[in-house]
Amino acid sequence: MARPEWPPIRYLDSRRLRLIAANGFLVSCDLEGRGALADAIEAEVPENWPPELYDHKAMAFAGRQLRDPDEAGWSFWYVLERTDDGQVLVGICGFKGRPDKQGMIEIGYSVLEQFRNRGFASEAVARLVEWAFSHGLVREIRAETFPHLKQSIRVLEKNGFSHRGAGSEHGVVCYAVDRSNLI
Repeated sequence: MARPEWPPIRYLDSRRLRLIAANGFLVSCDLEGRGALADAIEAEVPENWPPELYDHKAMAFAGRQLRDPDEAGWSFWYVLERTDDGQVLVGICGFKGRPDKQGMIEIGYSVLEQFRNRGFASEAVARLVEWAFSHGLVREIRAETFPHLKQSIRVLEKNGFSHRGAGSEHGVVCYAVDRSNLI
């Protein structure tokens, strides 16, 4: 499948991963199905795609959000493991939009079950935190999770996030990292 001239695919690499910024074309491929997405990102897409918390409703929301070219990079990123044999899609990581007027953004992540406990979420969050703080307007990155999701909390703590109290919804806790904590 030839990739149409859409916004260029932006990506970030880390030690084991390639993060590909979602754009309207990629989201439309994702909505079309695993085969279309695999062709578009040039990676294997596991049968149990998409991961938890990233259903068709979330995909459609991202597609609408990404109609605004200024949202590029401030939505979600596909997380691919790079191997000697190619690439495999392991999850998603990303932001819920551009930074607000105070310089705050919220990050989230979800990894397919068979790829958990291998450090992929921690590595993806680390790379996106670095990318976000490379933009002078970002002062704080927040994440919300449930207190019983110890692995999720560990991902945040490994990346310098600290507990900040209750989250925006009942039963959710907030973690955050400030630019000043990492300098």
